Amino acid sequence: MAWVLLIIAGLLETGWAIGLKYTEGFTRPLPSVLTALAIAGSMFLLSVASRTLPIGTAYGVWVGIGALGAGVLGIFLFGEAATPSKFFFLGLLLVAVVGLKVSSGA
Repeated sequence: MAWVLLIIAGLLETGWAIGLKYTEGFTRPLPSVLTALAIAGSMFLLSVASRTLPIGTAYGVWVGIGALGAGVLGIFLFGEAATPSKFFFLGLLLVAVVGLKVSSGA
């Protein structure tokens, strides 16, 4: 169950990272509230997951999911550069997240 919560926390991290763009410096109320809720939910779920998972693994997976999601969504939502090198390094992030899961022993 901790892994499921951690994955949801990582997806919420992706959501709040993308949400920051829509808040326009926290000047837009609805995107700002939704982003704040995603931040709080993400942190809460990370803290619950880290009760049973090693914190180094949990934090690394959480950050990795968030960075990977923000990188991919940045390309599709905001027209950010979609270079082969960017996809290569996003792939490395995915390998790192899976590697942390597989090697966690949890």
